[in-house]
Amino acid sequence: MWRGCFIDQCCVCRRTDYQRDGGDIMTGLPKHDASPEQDGMMVGDSRLTRDNSFESCIKCTVCTTYCPVAKVNPLYPGPKQAGPDGERLRLKDPALYDDALKYCTNCKRCEVACPSDVKIGDIIQRAKASHSTNKPKLRDAILSHTDIMGTLSTPFAPVINAVTGLKPVRVLLDKALKIDHRRELPKYSFGTFRRWYRKQAEKQQQYTEQVAFFHGCFVNYNHPQLGKDLVSVFNAMNIGVQLLKREKCCGVPLIVNGFIEQAKKQARVNLESLTDTVIGRDIPVVATSSSCTFTLRDEYPHLLDVDTTPVRDKVELATRYLYRLLDQGRELPLKPLFSLNPLLASQEAPLRIAYHTPCHMEKMGWTAYTLALLQRIPGVELVVLDSQCCGIAGTYGFKSENYATSQGIGASLFQQIEDSGVDLVITDCETCKWQIEMSTSKKCEHPITLLARALA
Repeated sequence: MWRGCFIDQCCVCRRTDYQRDGGDIMTGLPKHDASPEQDGMMVGDSRLTRDNSFESCIKCTVCTTYCPVAKVNPLYPGPKQAGPDGERLRLKDPALYDDALKYCTNCKRCEVACPSDVKIGDIIQRAKASHSTNKPKLRDAILSHTDIMGTLSTPFAPVINAVTGLKPVRVLLDKALKIDHRRELPKYSFGTFRRWYRKQAEKQQQYTEQVAFFHGCFVNYNHPQLGKDLVSVFNAMNIGVQLLKREKCCGVPLIVNGFIEQAKKQARVNLESLTDTVIGRDIPVVATSSSCTFTLRDEYPHLLDVDTTPVRDKVELATRYLYRLLDQGRELPLKPLFSLNPLLASQEAPLRIAYHTPCHMEKMGWTAYTLALLQRIPGVELVVLDSQCCGIAGTYGFKSENYATSQGIGASLFQQIEDSGVDLVITDCETCKWQIEMSTSKKCEHPITLLARALA
């Protein structure tokens, strides 16, 4: 059963990347390329591409109306001023850089709202990288270099999780690094997903049909169970799961925190592995993170000048890939799921779930695939929450100066979740999961985990 609706929060019809390019929302395939004219700007010793789409801005300010930050933070001038308007000024005088650009979360909701297809979020991110005179802080390096932190932390996960959960330690981190003491820190897994997978590799090779899994940092270091669930679901469809030969963090935390050169290095490593997998071995790539997927497909070429054209259409979200297989007649045996309330479960009451649309999922226009997939699970009653930002925006919500803004952005979502009366919240984004679980009384899971639980 599917209840609920998406509520537009602006005066124009929102369009995803694929619809804007004349594509079909259910195929996700653009009918033509719509690339704006571009030139270059210097960032240190590197060169970033400037998107001249800012010239198409009609000053309607719908982007500001739709911006989650502008609604709660009066210090942020809004996407129109920070993006297209500011770009015109920066072209004349780079010294006119406005430090308030740091408040942008890179959620891309301004781009979804824009009727003129101005790449507002990209413009702001490039401006932050090109014109800011502020060097990244130690705190930003710790939050951004997820592979380093994960590698160092997983062997000692029980100790690190216990220590970082202590209030005095969180207060100390706030005073020393400005990581807000009210923010619950993510827990690390004792052992990585890749370590677990090594024991599964031989079995996975036995399947005739294969997919490759870009697991990302969250699955590898924080929540290997999601990766295990993905393997179970694909194996149930008689599909083996491979890993990329080399995988680095997708780079999105590096991009938003100003580590552009490191992000480029990691992007090139990932692109080499993706090329080897997609072109060399003819294996499609799936991911469980909406932000990782969006970064691999769109942020690499738009913000890092790393061309992903040869592999882009073979990299997609696992839920979208599974939906397409099932829509083609493939079978996935699923059993009914019932309420988590013991009293209701004994009466076989339906499991009531609420789906939250992550910002980058909204940008890709792929929410419909996950919703259709969830509808296939017997015994599930689905509520679709209003499409709005949860506020955490990756590393953004961990910073002391952003905490109040982060929670203010998500306040209406948290209230809607509490009022919904659901058993469980579902989302395709790992940081949304952290934010929802910290800010509400509900547990939040990935759609793949729910599918794995329903396997017959």
